[in-house]
Amino acid sequence: MRIDIITLFPELCEAVMGESIVGRARKKGAIEVYCHQLREYTYDKHNRVDDTPYGGGMGMLLMAEPIADCFEHVCELAGRRPHLIYMSPQGKTLTQQRARELAGYDSLAILCGHYEGVDERVLEEYVDEEISIGDYVLTGGELPALVLADAVSRMVPGVLSSDECFEEESHFSGLLEYPHYTKPAVWRGKPVPEVLLSGHHGNIEKWRRQQALLRTAKKRPEMLEETVFTKEEQALLEKALRNQE
Repeated sequence: MRIDIITLFPELCEAVMGESIVGRARKKGAIEVYCHQLREYTYDKHNRVDDTPYGGGMGMLLMAEPIADCFEHVCELAGRRPHLIYMSPQGKTLTQQRARELAGYDSLAILCGHYEGVDERVLEEYVDEEISIGDYVLTGGELPALVLADAVSRMVPGVLSSDECFEEESHFSGLLEYPHYTKPAVWRGKPVPEVLLSGHHGNIEKWRRQQALLRTAKKRPEMLEETVFTKEEQALLEKALRNQE
C-alpha cells in the first residue's frame, strides 16, 4: 500500500511515520508513505496557500489551486488516482471497520486541513470522503491524518508480525479486548488468573472470550447490540449485569 499525506508540516508527519512499527515496515517495503509540502505548489514568492473567504468572516481558507496541483502530482507519482480523504470534523467518525476497509486500497492520499478549512470546490472536485477522529476541533489536520495512517497501516500485510496481532484487539471483532498479564505471576499481592498459567489452551480461549464479553458489557454496552452469543455467554452476561445493579 502507498499513502501520500498532503500537509503544511511534512517534517511532523515524517517524524511520526518514520518511527516504531510503521517506520520499520517502510524500511522493509511493506508500506510506502510520502509526505508532500503543500507550499511547494504555490505560485507567489511568499508560497502563500491561504486567503480570506468570500462573504467575510473570521479566519483563512486553504486555496484550491495548490491542493489540486499537489494531488494531481501525487497521482502522477503513484501511477494511479489514490482514494483521497480529507480529515475534517464534519466527516464520518473513524472506526476500526472503516480502517480495515481502507487497508484494502492500493493507494490512499490524505489531505490535512488548516485554518477554517479548504475551498469547497476542492471537496466537490477531488475529495472522495471526509473522516473525523472525534467530535472536537484541532489546530490542523496532521494529527488526525497520522491517526488514520497508523490505524490503516498496521492492518496491511507485512506491517505487523501476523494478522493475529490485530485480529484479537479491541473493536476488530466487535468486542473490547480481554485483560493481559505478564511476569511476575504475583505482583504486589495480586496474582495472575490461574487459568492463564494452566497451559490448557481451550480453557484459556474460553476465559478470554468471557472476559471480552464482560469488559464490553461494563465499558461499552452499546457494542453488544451487534454481537451473537452462545447460551452460555448470554447467561454469563446476564449474571454479570445483575451483579452490577
